[in-house]
Amino acid sequence: MTNALLAVRVDAGRKTFRHFALGLAATAAIVFSGSAFATQKDLTLGMTIEPTGLDPTVAAPVAIGQVTWQNIFEGLVTIDRDGKVQPQLATSWDISADGLTYSFHLAEGVKFHDGEAFDSSVAKASLERARGADSVNPQKRFFAAIDTIETPDAATLVLKLKEPAGSLLYWLGWPSSSIVGTKSAADDKTTPIGTGPFKFVNWAKGDKVELAANPDYWNKDVAVKLEKVTFRFISDPQAQAAALKSGDVDAFPEFGAPELVETFKDDAKLATVIGNTELKVVAGMNNARKPFDDKRVRQALMMALDRSVIVEGAWSGYGTPIGSHYTPNDRGYVDLTGTYPYDPEKAKALLAEAGYPNGFSFTIKTPQMAYAPRSAQVMQAMFAEIGVTMNIEPTEFPAKWVQDVLKGRDYEMTIVAHAEPMDIDIYARDPYYFNYKNPEFNDILKKVEATSDTVEQDKLYGEAQKILAEDVPALFLFVMPKLGIWDKKLKGLWENEPIPSNVLTEVYWEE
Repeated sequence: MTNALLAVRVDAGRKTFRHFALGLAATAAIVFSGSAFATQKDLTLGMTIEPTGLDPTVAAPVAIGQVTWQNIFEGLVTIDRDGKVQPQLATSWDISADGLTYSFHLAEGVKFHDGEAFDSSVAKASLERARGADSVNPQKRFFAAIDTIETPDAATLVLKLKEPAGSLLYWLGWPSSSIVGTKSAADDKTTPIGTGPFKFVNWAKGDKVELAANPDYWNKDVAVKLEKVTFRFISDPQAQAAALKSGDVDAFPEFGAPELVETFKDDAKLATVIGNTELKVVAGMNNARKPFDDKRVRQALMMALDRSVIVEGAWSGYGTPIGSHYTPNDRGYVDLTGTYPYDPEKAKALLAEAGYPNGFSFTIKTPQMAYAPRSAQVMQAMFAEIGVTMNIEPTEFPAKWVQDVLKGRDYEMTIVAHAEPMDIDIYARDPYYFNYKNPEFNDILKKVEATSDTVEQDKLYGEAQKILAEDVPALFLFVMPKLGIWDKKLKGLWENEPIPSNVLTEVYWEE
């Protein structure tokens, strides 16, 4: 129940009993108000982007997992609020000394929301679906190292690998690795069925998705306190603010208007929580097209940008400049913002050396999310100072952007926030929209997977960051913060975001 609804009901109660003594009416109102908060079980949570579907194992947009991951769907393992791997449908596991055999011991007595029993055969079918020849899993590469999947008994799943995969456990915690049922998988895009603490109820497209608590949830160590959750999709920032202030929405874990955050700071009802995310805002360049195939041009463009000014102009000063495709939250982080610091004179000289003394013109395709056009407008002015003309072409996201940029690679420059944690390996993927190729970089990423030694992995990640900072396959701008605004009585939402999500398992209303 929202506070606005509570106020209406209290007021109605007062009118109904207006013939009673004034003192009695006031007392009744106070008692009713307190009991309402004590018994509140519903939550309305706002999101800027509506998901294109509800199955995170077949499509990439993070909004899918922000509704379904850990709420409807679960994995063999999960990632907690600190970014660490924890057991889930697999209660424990053993890894062979050579790193080639993973034996998972599965939870027993687990059922999907449609009654299908979970066991090793279901887990195998789910992973085979994710890695099969016809798979459309957005992270199919996660499963590439798997050679065979064995099910010695109903409670044991064994993955045998072709080569070591040091990140495998972490990857198995992602939304794209969610375990789906054999009977329901084909329809999960519109009517998702998982093993999680909440069941899918309804999707009113363009408006909301509704979930309800799963009374038969298998994990009795988890005490789910919410009974009903509604995800409301509100793209306009002013409308987001109005919904919060009116109580129509209880929480916006990722509020979309940083310029309005200050207006909530003194609100007696709402909390403003600023955390960290993995949202790396980068301006990707098509490294296969002129003039972006010349490293000197890319380096010059990087030096033309004052990242602190971009953060101020695009996100009201909320954000952290970066010098590579990595966030300060990630292990092995190296601050490389000084590799090509803001220096327009050096930028012009480098452009001249590359054969562009009078600059050049190009077009940037910008998704409609607020940070993208705002960043582009600041960049446009800075590029003009070195004689480079950047035309801005608004591009609908996700459909048009995915079609033209991500899949078609038909673009010169674009700008997008990459939300996946520790995804520096995207620069080693072939094909990928940057069209960036560097065998030395690829070899480093292979070495990361060949070892389970975290100290060695962190060292290698540092080397990988330095290569990207030097080569500038994309213009590395800033990490977006998590701007959360929610009712002060609401507890348990994640303040930080080690993986894009809205995990509701521990959320409750304070009495």
